[in-house]
Amino acid sequence: MLREEVTIASEVRNIPHHESGEPIMRLTFMGKDPDSNPTGSPTVYRTDRGSWVVQGWVVTDPEALAQMDIPPGEIACEIPDRMLQFFFTPAGP
Repeated sequence: MLREEVTIASEVRNIPHHESGEPIMRLTFMGKDPDSNPTGSPTVYRTDRGSWVVQGWVVTDPEALAQMDIPPGEIACEIPDRMLQFFFTPAGP
């Protein structure tokens, strides 16, 4: 899959913004789950801040959530093992 750089919308929570309202985080698309449908795939992005953004399935299982300490403003997200390949792909310059 081709990588592409995208800009996060300014409405995204917990992302600092310039006073102008412009988002300051830039993402590089790393890969989509090759085994899922085109509209609901888990997806992995590399940020320009040395971090990752993962789109996945929201964890709603009460027993699983009880095992985690999730602070306000965060969620648990699940992705399949086959997505790990994208974390080891260099993001480029």
